[in-house]
Amino acid sequence: MYPELMVIPMREELTRAGIKETRTAEDVDAALAQPGTTLLVVNSICGCAAGKMRPGVRLALANSANAPDHKITVFAGQDREATERAREYFAPQPPTSPAIAILRDGKLVYLMQRFVIEQATAQQIAGELVRAFDEFCAKTTA
Repeated sequence: MYPELMVIPMREELTRAGIKETRTAEDVDAALAQPGTTLLVVNSICGCAAGKMRPGVRLALANSANAPDHKITVFAGQDREATERAREYFAPQPPTSPAIAILRDGKLVYLMQRFVIEQATAQQIAGELVRAFDEFCAKTTA
């Protein structure tokens, strides 16, 4: 684990974008028990999280008409219990960090793993997330 002082700016980059931190397994369960769609971001201290994933998530949220109902984050390597619980919702997909998931009513419907994040720019990640928001988070009208 890194000293908390080092990761504060990395945490704040997402919380300033309106993403709620979940730091315990109970926090994750409570957040994912809410009805609707939830963006779950597995944050990381790595360079691809800093240069690609976090900026891509912020861009997508700022440019989407279909943002998820709820937005949460866990920090891999820091909040281990919360991260392990979040990854249980991704089963049978292997654990990866960083990662970006969309869950509907607590069920995984979309997962962007590290290997995709590493090969994309922040703008490409944002574009893909906006597409995923449109597909999985759009509100239906009766």
